[in-house]
Amino acid sequence: MKVLFVIAHPDKNSFNHSLLDAAVKRLESQGNEVKVSDLYAMTFKAIVDADDFLNHEEGTRLKVGEASFAATESHQLTDDVVAEQEKLKWADTVIFQFPIWWSSMPAMMKGWFDRVFSSGFGYNYGIRTDTRYGDRFGEGVMEGKRAFIITTIGSSKEQYSERGISGSINDILFPINHNTLFYAGFSVLPPIVTFRADSRREEVYVNAEKAVLERMDNLATVEPIHYRRQNFGDYTIPELTLKEGLEQPDQAHFDIHIERV
Repeated sequence: MKVLFVIAHPDKNSFNHSLLDAAVKRLESQGNEVKVSDLYAMTFKAIVDADDFLNHEEGTRLKVGEASFAATESHQLTDDVVAEQEKLKWADTVIFQFPIWWSSMPAMMKGWFDRVFSSGFGYNYGIRTDTRYGDRFGEGVMEGKRAFIITTIGSSKEQYSERGISGSINDILFPINHNTLFYAGFSVLPPIVTFRADSRREEVYVNAEKAVLERMDNLATVEPIHYRRQNFGDYTIPELTLKEGLEQPDQAHFDIHIERV
């Protein structure tokens, strides 16, 4: 198996890096190939600007989507972006690891997605027809690859429950899991979430490492989240709204986009 880790944490001695080290060691001991993109160690550029598109004419208006597609098609993306895209092509499993900051991923991780998932590589708009609207949400460039999140949170599990003040962790991760990874075609595995990561209690790390190593042992067989695929009859075209009556009575909000099996 070929596994790529993309990690965003500034401290090599962090909880996250300790989990990363344990996971890489376990995978390599089993004969898997592993690559790591440590975004802070790489000082990865986290903002999109005109410098990202080598064929962009200086002084002209920057329409990011159009510029991204043109640069991708003409092989005019910067070397750092191309290097990350090559890693994604190589991998069959991609693991994104980061702490939750302000209810989302760190800016450097978000910038990685903004730049590396260029138009024509990370996603395709495709052609709108009466029955289809592009190769995305379950199809696309990353189809056939698996991906998931390993993340840490300083607060309690209760705070990130359905009735918790911060909102459900599943809702918080939905824009990443569904609107980013699944959008690009990945089969998305359930996330591994560690709460109270700042508590300095040994058992918190021990339990987190146990969960991570168990996932490493079962990467090929873990059941993905059954998100509904866009172009297979569940959504109206071109509105892209879920057809009435497909959800279960107890499903609401983001949950309606998961098919019960």
